[in-house]
Amino acid sequence: MKKLWTIIICLLAVGYETRACDICGCGVGSYYIGLLPDFKKRFMGVRYQYKTLRSHLGPGGSTSYLTTDETYQTAEVWGGWNIGKRFRVLGFVPVNFNSRENQGVTMNKSGIGDIAVVGYYQVLDRKNVIFHDKLLVQSLWIGGGVKAPTGRYEPSERKENEDTPNNFQLGTASTDFTFNVMYDVRLMDFGVNANVSYKVNTNNKYDYRYGNKFTANLLAYYKFRLADQLTIAPNAGVLLETATKDTEAGKYKVDVSGGHSLLATSGIEATFRTFSVGANYQPVISQELADMRVKAGNRAMVHISYLF
Repeated sequence: MKKLWTIIICLLAVGYETRACDICGCGVGSYYIGLLPDFKKRFMGVRYQYKTLRSHLGPGGSTSYLTTDETYQTAEVWGGWNIGKRFRVLGFVPVNFNSRENQGVTMNKSGIGDIAVVGYYQVLDRKNVIFHDKLLVQSLWIGGGVKAPTGRYEPSERKENEDTPNNFQLGTASTDFTFNVMYDVRLMDFGVNANVSYKVNTNNKYDYRYGNKFTANLLAYYKFRLADQLTIAPNAGVLLETATKDTEAGKYKVDVSGGHSLLATSGIEATFRTFSVGANYQPVISQELADMRVKAGNRAMVHISYLF
């Protein structure tokens, strides 16, 4: 058991070596997995994410006539496919709905976002009986993926709003890469799940580069088996996001970018035969975004998936 906790601590510790996000978790480049549906072969579903952001803040978070309130909603088709016993592929097709309000005037933007595919290889799949009759199950997956520039990027948005984060986009216009680790350890019906992702962004054709982003979440859960083929799993944990500042023209750092945020997470997952539903709420514990000139709000997510 000592080795198990060492792995978990190391997964989270990696995040603190990275500086400061295209503002963390909002706008383009958001990446969160959480607990996957408990599927054996394949699953496909839809999930909805809701996030808010307030920008143009002064010292101490003060507001002015320039202050804007932004809302980012994403309806995402996602799915997974286990290939044999060792390989897994996840895919994400988001549709984004962005809105920005300032002094009673609202601007809306919607459309497909950046499509991503991630492949995993299982390096650990172990079951042991400990304490005489307790089943301990472990799994460790490592992988990498690519995000395609399928979402619309408007360079005029950046030019007209240089003193705000370049967040109000449907896509990044860049091909980006992710490196991922998923670890799960479960003793009978109690488990701990850790997900770590590091996203390497590249320059887009407008010579803008979003900062590399690190995401890590740790969740504890318990599976209640209430009836035949019905399982409910409440869960709770923390989510850390951090990234470097954006870069323009290959060398100029964008001041209104970067930062870090720490959120609590609480949710519930339910599986009945071939269907899985879930929801979680993510209140902000602490944040320091874009040199304190923006503030992210609490988040929420719901999903429904079909297992087949």
